Amino acid sequence: MPVSAADIALAHRLAAAAGAVIRPYFRREHGAEVKDDASPVTAADREAEAAMRRLLDAERSGDGVIGEEYGEKPGVTGRQWVLDPIDGTRSFTVGRAIFGTLIALLEDGWPVLGIIDQPVQRERWLGVAGHPTLFNGTPARTRACVAVEGAIVATTSPHLFAAGDVAHYMALIAAASKGAPAQGPVYGGDCYNYGLLASGHLDIVCESGLKLHDFAALVPVVEGAGGRMCDWNGDPLTAASEGHVLAIGDPARTDDVLEALRDVPHDH
Repeated sequence: MPVSAADIALAHRLAAAAGAVIRPYFRREHGAEVKDDASPVTAADREAEAAMRRLLDAERSGDGVIGEEYGEKPGVTGRQWVLDPIDGTRSFTVGRAIFGTLIALLEDGWPVLGIIDQPVQRERWLGVAGHPTLFNGTPARTRACVAVEGAIVATTSPHLFAAGDVAHYMALIAAASKGAPAQGPVYGGDCYNYGLLASGHLDIVCESGLKLHDFAALVPVVEGAGGRMCDWNGDPLTAASEGHVLAIGDPARTDDVLEALRDVPHDH
């Protein structure tokens, strides 16, 4: 079924509920711990996801829910809400306001609604399939990029990549750096980078090892702003994708970016 006004209103309320939990913890005691997968988690992560799940249980009990902190609740409607209460927990724990709450709605595994919410700066991107992306209620647009050479590329950290993926990422950075000022890529940012790309401030975001809750919300936001989201083969991102994620502000550069990623020296 198409995304309804009620779906959009609920997504906004989910973001507001998470933000109300997160803001009081920012730059204060947040009870950080390390999970079994070596990633950090705080009381804010857990309580924000719990607040969103309470809303969904009350209003969409038949829909499935997938959350970073509390796992999957099966549904019966073919719809799933995908929640990442704090994408960028490391940034959150060190007081950097470049983390975000991610909320996605999937229809049969396809992302049809996405929110990137930065609750401290009160910045929110809303993407809905078939509609222009909105940033705080105003249309957001990606920017034109005439060539990979000189493009501004962002990633959270290549230290998070699987070892075999780093060479491909470095090949993309080498292509972007040809004939360009030696400023290098932008590091840090998690989901915030995708919002910046949707608003025309970055050209490419390249990441590896993302999970569904990390990327589902990004797809409608970037594509509704005129960009392209795909994996490293150029295929669309769905619930079945394995976590190699590309956001390209100017879709005309897609083939060039994919070619640059493949251009790895043979000694790797």
